[in-house]
Amino acid sequence: MLIRTGFDIRFETDREVPMLALLSVRPERCGDLRTPEVLNTEPSVPVSRYVDSFGNVASRLVVPAGGIRLFSDFVIADEGTPDPVVADAEQHPVPELPDEALIYLLSSRYCEVELLADEAWAIAGSITGGWARVQALVDAAHERLQFDYQRASSARTARSAWDERTGVCRDFAHLAITLCRAVNIPARYCTGYLGDIGIDPVDYPMDFSAWFEVYLGGAWHTFDARHNRPRIGRIAMARGRDAVDTALTTSFGKARLTRFEVHTVEVASADLDRPVADAALPQRAVPVPGDAA
Repeated sequence: MLIRTGFDIRFETDREVPMLALLSVRPERCGDLRTPEVLNTEPSVPVSRYVDSFGNVASRLVVPAGGIRLFSDFVIADEGTPDPVVADAEQHPVPELPDEALIYLLSSRYCEVELLADEAWAIAGSITGGWARVQALVDAAHERLQFDYQRASSARTARSAWDERTGVCRDFAHLAITLCRAVNIPARYCTGYLGDIGIDPVDYPMDFSAWFEVYLGGAWHTFDARHNRPRIGRIAMARGRDAVDTALTTSFGKARLTRFEVHTVEVASADLDRPVADAALPQRAVPVPGDAA
């Protein structure tokens, strides 16, 4: 299947502001691109790229005084199959984990493992089987939180989400990640595109999405605490310990967000050369970014 996706993000600034952006697809998906993925800017400014310590493609630029528009529109191929379910994937004892997985057992800015350890073990301590244990924790996070765009907060952590019982996608992910880490299952945060493909349209503004991956049975596997079911068409942009490592943009100075739109939809080959506005794509503006909600 083909997915057409992209974004239109605008900032206002009073002076020049250096900016870091994680708005490119992960390197392992670059071979699936069917049209070029370009980070366009208005006005045109130099953009340099590098791969960060988590393997994400990061873009560096300086926003001029007055502001900037960041936008992209591209087509990527996808297998069109739901997230795999590997029910027999087992949890590894900590001594047997690969070195690179150990960082995903530790507390991080939004995932305070020690503050939810009792809750995690109460939920899943008696459950055998790695996949079944993760699913129980995902179920708990999914049932604990009520999705509410109007209550999105960049200050909310996994512990406060548990207490407040509300959040957006990033909060569902942070809570499930923290519960998994508390029972010694490595879990990492993911952000990217996830359109309403294979499901009934969702009555929320289109946004980037957040989910997470756990290390079981010698591989990383996808889970989604907000939707809590396998989905089609995930396109990962960034992975890390939590939302700090995967922030869409980081400004080193004041930059006011004035526009935030994302589009992600399955298309036919006939739509590849059509302008976004003419290709029957959903253009649902997000008045305030959901921080990967």
